[in-house]
Amino acid sequence: MAMFQWTDVMSVGVASMDHQHKQLFQLINQLYEAMQAGKGDQLIQDILMKLSGYTRTHFAAEEEILRKIRYPGLNSQIALHKAFVDKVGQMTRDVKGGKKIATVSLATFLKDWLVTHIQKEDRQYGLYIQHQNLAGCP
Repeated sequence: MAMFQWTDVMSVGVASMDHQHKQLFQLINQLYEAMQAGKGDQLIQDILMKLSGYTRTHFAAEEEILRKIRYPGLNSQIALHKAFVDKVGQMTRDVKGGKKIATVSLATFLKDWLVTHIQKEDRQYGLYIQHQNLAGCP
């Protein structure tokens, strides 16, 4: 059973970013389901690696859009993104190194961070795009 179901309430109003956010949640759901099913550390590690890689790809794409529109909160977004990437990277290294992690709390952390980030931070650039009349934004 999925940990998170996407709803339109999560939309930031930028189709490409909404699509990527959905992908991130699919990866978190895969991780959660693997953990719940008691799958091996290797599978969990593989999913964490995919999540880490896709997160970097997403953040780079998002930051590029924010640069193009001259979003005033860009530096804050970059700092938050870096902190998240660092945290996921540390968790991946911990799992790879054989350290036991409370798996449900890991999945919950990932989901909660993303939900909060999307609803508080990313929604702000969606509103900025609307208010600046930047309808052609990707």
